[in-house]
Amino acid sequence: MSLNVIKPTEIDENTCKLIGKDWMLVTAQKGESVNTMTASWGGLGVMWGKDVAFVVIRPQRYTKEFVDASTHFSLSFFDNSYREKLSYLGKVSGRDEDKIAKSNLTVADDLAAPYFKEAKLVLVCKKLFKQPLAESSFLDPALTERWYPSKDYHELYIAEIETVLKR
Repeated sequence: MSLNVIKPTEIDENTCKLIGKDWMLVTAQKGESVNTMTASWGGLGVMWGKDVAFVVIRPQRYTKEFVDASTHFSLSFFDNSYREKLSYLGKVSGRDEDKIAKSNLTVADDLAAPYFKEAKLVLVCKKLFKQPLAESSFLDPALTERWYPSKDYHELYIAEIETVLKR
């Protein structure tokens, strides 16, 4: 079964479950190289009159270099049979090995950002905004104590959803 183009408003799955429970791969290209990381934080919505996705990436993540080097990135969502692969892709750095090759996932490069052919849902996104999260912006200090003991605050990316592919 192939992936078909739909509108962002036609995404009919619970996005809190898709992102927070099922996880996603954030994927981008730098030069001829592609890298990906598993993420479970982010969201979908509307900003500046556009359908958008937002993701956060810690500064030490190798994939951040790829997202920063490109105008676009993709978010790929999978069914539960890929859980082990997503776990592996979230634990291993692309700096250390060719984790995409070892995952046996197939990179597609026919859109503005690379994505995975095995995904059940793909969002190709154009970056609009990025900003580091700042400790001074947190209204609940318990969040920084729990999630940022090393002060390695995520960088927030807001991106326009340009293409949605659904299986």
